Amino acid sequence: MTSTTQPQASGARTAHPEHLGHVIFIAAAAAMGGFLFGYDSAVINGAVEAIRGRYDIGSAALAQVIAIALIGCAIGAATAGRIADRIGRIRCMQIASVLFTISAVGSALPFALWDLAFWRIIGGFAIGMASVIGPAYIAEVAPAAYRGRLGSFQQAAIVIGIAISQLVNWGILNAAGGDQRGHLMGLEAWQVMLGVMVVPAVLYGLLSFAIPESPRFLISAGRDARAREVLKEVEGEHIDLDARVAEIEHAMKSEHKSSFKDLLGGSFFFKPIVWVGIGLSVFQQFVGINVAFYYSSTLWQSVGVDPSQSFFYSFTTSIINIVGTVIAMIFVDRIGRRPLALIGSVGMAIGLALEAWAFSYDLVDGKLPATQGWIALVAAHVFVLFFALSWGVVVWVFLGEMFPNRIRAAALGVAASAQWIANWAITASFPSLADWNLSATYVIYTIFAALSIPFVLKYVKETKGKALEEMG
Repeated sequence: MTSTTQPQASGARTAHPEHLGHVIFIAAAAAMGGFLFGYDSAVINGAVEAIRGRYDIGSAALAQVIAIALIGCAIGAATAGRIADRIGRIRCMQIASVLFTISAVGSALPFALWDLAFWRIIGGFAIGMASVIGPAYIAEVAPAAYRGRLGSFQQAAIVIGIAISQLVNWGILNAAGGDQRGHLMGLEAWQVMLGVMVVPAVLYGLLSFAIPESPRFLISAGRDARAREVLKEVEGEHIDLDARVAEIEHAMKSEHKSSFKDLLGGSFFFKPIVWVGIGLSVFQQFVGINVAFYYSSTLWQSVGVDPSQSFFYSFTTSIINIVGTVIAMIFVDRIGRRPLALIGSVGMAIGLALEAWAFSYDLVDGKLPATQGWIALVAAHVFVLFFALSWGVVVWVFLGEMFPNRIRAAALGVAASAQWIANWAITASFPSLADWNLSATYVIYTIFAALSIPFVLKYVKETKGKALEEMG
């Protein structure tokens, strides 16, 4: 699945003001997949300890149940591009909506641990699809001048989904008397937490019927008349529609359907640009960001915070995540992707190092000493803030922009899959690592945050303000 070509002619690079609102609605509707991505990824945070108690399992088995969804994510991300090229971006969104809904119902009503894991894989497949379809679709409909900001809608939706999931979890926990296994509506509280996702999943499906198919896919399917209508909707009546269609057709003819073998080359199996994309994805995950969203309640409880407060801190962290994402959306097209990444790397390294220091102290009466406890809490929020205003947004923007047209589809799929595999590695390893040494675990994350700085300086090129055809 390749993103649409962007015009070189003046006047076609920006939407006129009267059309911008419509473009924003389209991007927001497509980003609903990102909302579900965030919601489904983080909602499990509220159920971790309840699942441990319900099925009487240790840290290693628990980690596999939490992390197994990420295997589905990797498969979904790797296959979404091909599915979308075959049946269209909108149909792909609708399939993801159905899978999200099925996963929510199944996860809320599991018979045993194995089928809970199965429903999480189904949800993971939907997340993986949404992680690829959303950014690519938005890039295909967004005018170049707004592409960075509209592309960041995906990450904005993800962080809002994370925050809403934590708020809902907190509300359900309080309704169940502060007990994750307390009964509510005939189910245990954690089951209700997982089942609530049915609501946004259905909404995503409904919204997919309200937005147009990508002009690029329409042209590839021979539906030029409809493509002209969509281009007129998103870029305005003042553009030369014939020229725009001809330009997209020319770009499509000059490139071929990318495949895995197109990525091969260079000294180390893949082409260098593919390794840069993989590197961005891996660093984004190896700083341990998803520990903050999958395990934060468990983490805070492990250092003496009571469950209700731990759920509240998970929510406040999510709010900080939103604030950072808004900052990134404001500056991603102003100061560029690369400077934001470097700023974020420095801030993350500092926050993680402070957490590692705080967690190195022994617990007193089951709690961290007061000073270290507050430093750990503040540092966790600092880490999330700097991640959100940098790597959380710019990696998705980079992956949508950095690859040449001829390999974009396959390269994006590989990079997104690498991201999910790295996410799985961190998520599956954290409970056991935390049992071993929580402080040393955060030292590892700090090292990766520090290493991301020379990686960006040496290998990552700025894509701000460049047309997609200029990437090479």
